[in-house]
Amino acid sequence: MKQQNILITAGDGIGPEVMGEVKKIIFFLNAEGMTNITTTERLIGGASYDAHGVPVTDETIEIARKSDCVLLGAVGGTKWDGVDYNLRPEAGLLKIRKDLELFANLRPAIVFDALIDASTLKPEIVKGLDILIVRELTGGVYFGEPRGIFNLPNGERQGVNTQVYTTSEIHRVGRVAFELARKRQGRVTSCEKANVMESGKLWREEMTKLHEEYKDVQLSHMYADNCAMQLLKNPRQFDVIVTDNLFGDILSDEASMLTGSLGMLPSASLGARDENGHQNALYEPVHGSAPDIAGQGKANPMAAILSFAMALRFSLDHGTIADHIEASARAVLNNGIRTGDIMAAGCKQVSTTEMGDALINEMKTRLKKAA
Repeated sequence: MKQQNILITAGDGIGPEVMGEVKKIIFFLNAEGMTNITTTERLIGGASYDAHGVPVTDETIEIARKSDCVLLGAVGGTKWDGVDYNLRPEAGLLKIRKDLELFANLRPAIVFDALIDASTLKPEIVKGLDILIVRELTGGVYFGEPRGIFNLPNGERQGVNTQVYTTSEIHRVGRVAFELARKRQGRVTSCEKANVMESGKLWREEMTKLHEEYKDVQLSHMYADNCAMQLLKNPRQFDVIVTDNLFGDILSDEASMLTGSLGMLPSASLGARDENGHQNALYEPVHGSAPDIAGQGKANPMAAILSFAMALRFSLDHGTIADHIEASARAVLNNGIRTGDIMAAGCKQVSTTEMGDALINEMKTRLKKAA
């Protein structure tokens, strides 16, 4: 079996705890002969700043380039609030995304039947919800130039950020959305603000042109503010949503809360494939570092585990194993096993490690039945 290499960057706060459960699953899969995965571990975020003076080192970036994928825990915390902006933990995440050219961020918003009551929306609104948001990740207002805070001649200060996109940036993320929609329900909703922004007008025009190559996929356009409203009014109308960096940041956070818990939501950030077929990719839970509960065994590892399942599916060509992990996660929840963030009456509350153990035990049961 081909050896595959993963870089693990556990990060800060609860990151090391949730990644510990992922490492247990990797060990289990290797022991069962289902995978041949080797792991390398490096620091990122505040942990890297404390050790090396920067939120991510050049060595870590180079290891990431040579790996089949990167697994990230979480970064950040109040400990580093006073650090210069370009040295904060989050700057390490932005740098690795930019240096690896991870232009497409995939964020599923899935409502598990066992957790349907955790959503703030009525069950009949969110039952069966399965949305995939594709966010452009390396362009737009977060990276556009000029940017900065400037002193004006009249004594006022001016903050400037530039929203800018090119045809190629729009097309490459659009292709990801169309290709993924072909494997789902075959529908893409492209979101922008073409009514007031030239970059939005370009986005709509270029997505329409690109659609000529994907006539088997249904394309619709929606203003981003209307999409925010529709996500609350009728979220099941959506299959794949593709949008720019800023709107994607906002809409994906909104969609995540429809599910009731950030602790259950994975994400993937993908680059383009090179001439040898290699694709840079980073997988991380949507939740933050939660320093207030770090080291207490309270963290929910499911989002990190499901992020690993995405890595198996998109980067490691182990889609069947990813199916087993996702099905096992559903079974664990159906059995009433919960960490504190998703606890409900009549369920059994468990620790971070106990939740990971429960998932592995469920996988063992499923594999025995399959055999």
